[in-house]
Amino acid sequence: MTASHPETQPTEPNNSATPHIDTKLVDRTKLSKMYQHYVEVKDKYPHAVLLYRVGDFFETFFQDAVTVSRELELVLTSKHGGEIGRIAMTGVPHHAWERYTTQLVEKGYAVVICDQVEDSSTAVGLVKREVTRILTPGTLLEEGMLKTSRNNYLAAVVIAANHWGLAYADISTGEFLTTQDSNLEHLTQELTRLQPAEILVPTNAPDLCTLLRPGETSPHLPPCLPPSFCYSLRPQTPFSQNEARCKLLEKFKLRSLEGIGCNHLPLALRAAGGLLEYVEDMQKVNPVALQKLRTYTITDYLIIDNHSRRNLEITQTVRDSTFHGSLLWSLHRTTTAMGGRALRRWLLQPLLDIKGIRARQDTIAELIANTPLRQDLRQLLKQIYDLERLTGRASSGIANAKDLVALADSFSQLPKLSNLVADASSPFLRALQKIPPTIVELAEKLHAHLVESPPINIKEGNLIRPGINPELDQRKTTVESDQQWIANLEIDERAKTGNSTLKVGFNKTFGYYISISRKTAHIPDNYIRKQTLTNEERYITPELKEREARILTAREDLNQLEYQIFTELRQEVGEESETIRNISRAVAAVDVLCGLAELAIQQDYCRPEIIEGREITIIHGRHPVVEQTLPTGFFVPNSTQLGKQEKNHPHPDKTEENPDLIILTGPNASGKSCYLRQVGLIQLMAQIGSFVPAKSARLALCDRIFTRVGAVDDLATGQSTFMVEMNETANILNHATARSLILLDEIGRGTATFDGLSIAWAVAEHIATDIQARTIFATHYHELNELASILPNVANYQVTVKELPDKIIFLHQVQPGGADKSYGIEAGRLAGLPDPVIQRAKQVMAQIEKHSKIALGLQNIK
Repeated sequence: MTASHPETQPTEPNNSATPHIDTKLVDRTKLSKMYQHYVEVKDKYPHAVLLYRVGDFFETFFQDAVTVSRELELVLTSKHGGEIGRIAMTGVPHHAWERYTTQLVEKGYAVVICDQVEDSSTAVGLVKREVTRILTPGTLLEEGMLKTSRNNYLAAVVIAANHWGLAYADISTGEFLTTQDSNLEHLTQELTRLQPAEILVPTNAPDLCTLLRPGETSPHLPPCLPPSFCYSLRPQTPFSQNEARCKLLEKFKLRSLEGIGCNHLPLALRAAGGLLEYVEDMQKVNPVALQKLRTYTITDYLIIDNHSRRNLEITQTVRDSTFHGSLLWSLHRTTTAMGGRALRRWLLQPLLDIKGIRARQDTIAELIANTPLRQDLRQLLKQIYDLERLTGRASSGIANAKDLVALADSFSQLPKLSNLVADASSPFLRALQKIPPTIVELAEKLHAHLVESPPINIKEGNLIRPGINPELDQRKTTVESDQQWIANLEIDERAKTGNSTLKVGFNKTFGYYISISRKTAHIPDNYIRKQTLTNEERYITPELKEREARILTAREDLNQLEYQIFTELRQEVGEESETIRNISRAVAAVDVLCGLAELAIQQDYCRPEIIEGREITIIHGRHPVVEQTLPTGFFVPNSTQLGKQEKNHPHPDKTEENPDLIILTGPNASGKSCYLRQVGLIQLMAQIGSFVPAKSARLALCDRIFTRVGAVDDLATGQSTFMVEMNETANILNHATARSLILLDEIGRGTATFDGLSIAWAVAEHIATDIQARTIFATHYHELNELASILPNVANYQVTVKELPDKIIFLHQVQPGGADKSYGIEAGRLAGLPDPVIQRAKQVMAQIEKHSKIALGLQNIK
């Protein structure tokens, strides 16, 4: 801390502090002026942690000090606060505030930064302080607080009469979208897809503004909002239709909302307006430049609910929630941060538009066919920084000079990109053929103005190149001349005095000084003693102080002028934010498609034929993740035929129809679950426009993919494994259509044998006869094979094994026909069950099979 300033008081461990004093209850007249100001600021942000700048630290006081001490595991101290006595205090160094606030925000806290806006050394009385940043989980811009590979979404929800509107934005990239729907389950699905860092919910209390961290409950939250998210309860007024409409019209300078598609969506409009008001409220000092609002419809995309997304392990694994081993991990070949985020978005929102899918496929095909183009593009993309977030920081006024240099370096690569794709024919590559001249000119200007390696602190000078501003150059010349005079002073004074040990030094307290040993007898008359130390005396001269004053004043003016020039450059970048973000979206898409092309070559993927209808035909398909974790050639491919074939099928002589439902049997650990996921992932990959791991594939679109693989207890809600299984199954049966893909594994295994078999039979029969969705039903109930002889659209398949006298070998091959054994006892032996247990199990099984009445019962059903 700055010990010389009157605000600063000694601190000591919290022995006599009163940490539980609430700022609302404290007698403010007994506080010192600084603490009175602190409490005034805290009143405006009662539900946030207030970091208050005092010298070299950001301090927290009263109850905030206790919170920060507990959450960050910092020492709780105390400080004299006036007549009230000592108050609780916890502080963090000002240069490390981002690291500490990141931890607070990750824990679900809002943080208010109240910084000093004048130099404490020149301040008279209380140092002037203002709120410069408000940080909430959904309003972060700082690079160190954001994950490069995923968006940081802020969402807003408005619910009325079982209808809902949703708006979401990533203020670091500028994305801003809204939608409306009448199914509350769809809202839950959208939120789990987006995984927003913060969700705004309007409440009936007009003055309520509370941040609920994940897991906290509130009577204001309806059950369709998952408790795992962070919620901000907001006043209703900004979410009213008139307020929201005016806010959107004003923000985007529009006369009507028809052009952005939400004029007839009142709840979507309200959510978007409320979100926009919140962003502006949180970013008063540095307003955020969001892209023009876009409206979308959930039914425009393939829907994957949260359970299915988890079971398919799209972005993280089921077992330990890691990125490694997920589908996203297996497909990730992007080279830019923008491309990485785009790939994640594509996987979580696959297309239902055949034209859009084929456009992506065409681009991948061209990149595969043109190896030099693909390789050159990937090398060039590596030199492009995160345009989206750099532009976001520039438009918000928090970008530093290094950020602008990174933007300039990236802009300089865009003409090269344009030249590379000049002869390309596919749509995504053509999007980069024309780069706006203003961006090229901006790159040249930034490079011409900014030094190659500028400092991070933009207020300490050394940012601008010579020759840019005559006044700046003149001031630099004056400062350099005075600094050279001081540099020569030591040599000159040694010559004048004959003292070879004389030195010229500088410190922040006394400025420049002449140091002479205390043993020196002769001191020049113009030397003025300034300080006496153990071994030396320090002096100044009138001319030295004059030069010092001139240097410090000139340096301050110089730094201010450089800062002014820099902020003008930053503003120019912000004014081009919409153009830059349009380019960044095109670059991100090409990056994703280049990566998918590279993957297709590395892993020998094929281009799937996307067709109308219901057919799913996969020849020699492979699991995209498992294949990459095994040595080359070890994965056993399998084919899949589901759904009715079209008349123009490439094999018209084939008279056998593909089944709607496959009963898949086979032993444990033989690969049934892998096969189920494999089919689902191939379909999903095809609908993001990717090539797929198969020899060939002919795929009709799916409106939804349902996957129920395995189950665990949900102890938090008091549900057993079987209840979780039944809930997921009920969700599938109530929402699947004939255009859906259903992948079921082990329905009915969590209850008694007869009960479980009965449920499994009824579920399979209902899907085949009533829903007629394309389905693979993996089961150990071999009795379900009887369905194939009853229903024409059901077929039996099995995962084969090779039986030897003392063991079985898993072949991992899926072939027509139903298995009549599960080999569960053999699996137990492989797991290490004692031999007496294995032998006894065989005896018991023989008796059960001998006396079982299940087969007879099924004959009666037939």
